[in-house]
Amino acid sequence: MTNKHFQTIGIGVAFSPNLKANLYEAARLALFFESKLVLIHVGEKSDDKTQQILDVIHPFIKDHLNYDLVFKTGNPVDVILSVSEEKKVDLLILGALQKENFVQYYLGTIARKITRQAKCSILLLIKPSINRVPCQHIVVNGLDDPKTKQTIAIAYYMSHKLQSKKITIVEEITKQEVAVSVDDDESLRKSDIVKERLKMREDSRVQRIITEIPEAYKAGVLTKTQSIFGKRGYSIGHYAQFVRADLLVMNAPSKTSFWDRIFPHDIEYILSELPTDVLIIQ
Repeated sequence: MTNKHFQTIGIGVAFSPNLKANLYEAARLALFFESKLVLIHVGEKSDDKTQQILDVIHPFIKDHLNYDLVFKTGNPVDVILSVSEEKKVDLLILGALQKENFVQYYLGTIARKITRQAKCSILLLIKPSINRVPCQHIVVNGLDDPKTKQTIAIAYYMSHKLQSKKITIVEEITKQEVAVSVDDDESLRKSDIVKERLKMREDSRVQRIITEIPEAYKAGVLTKTQSIFGKRGYSIGHYAQFVRADLLVMNAPSKTSFWDRIFPHDIEYILSELPTDVLIIQ
């Protein structure tokens, strides 16, 4: 595992009511991770726009924020993706908008398209704040997948940098893996035994991953493992909601056709139900 993740952070800059909160979140993360911040505005460059952005991030510039301001016209999805590749962005922050007169949050079409096409990790901010809200509890997927080792490692890295107190690694086990029809006491016992064996197997696999995490990243962090039986993606989303996690860290799907298996009702459905930020590791 490398000592530094997310060397270049990118964020799309739109002059919306959330402008200040989104830029504050991005600038704080850039300072926490000692990263460069690339601010991408889709549109013509002007002195007025430039000054407005610089006025917002001024407190962070005073703290030696390393930043790059990019203006480019064109299709918003194409511009943000192309600038991200050109500037070697490895973490792209996307803000979600709050529906007027509704409690839930949703992602616009642009953010959905970028999330599906981006080659870098994505942080979906659904509750950006001007004042820092401490990240106390991170939930991360522990599913049996080649990408999981890296995803868990980055969750610990995030925890270390953000000084989180707790990480819960969720092992999602599908009902198909249990594969026992329960229609009497004996089959119920058999089902319970199968579930317990699956839990022990998953716990053992996850513990092996945890042993490889640098001790500095585990210090002072309470680690918990949790097995959940249900639909992948859907189950972990509801678990994160139930425990009021501050951040949910997930593997990126291997290919677009895999999205519906990770997120049964697509990612914006989970986000509409989940009052937390989501980090998708590419």
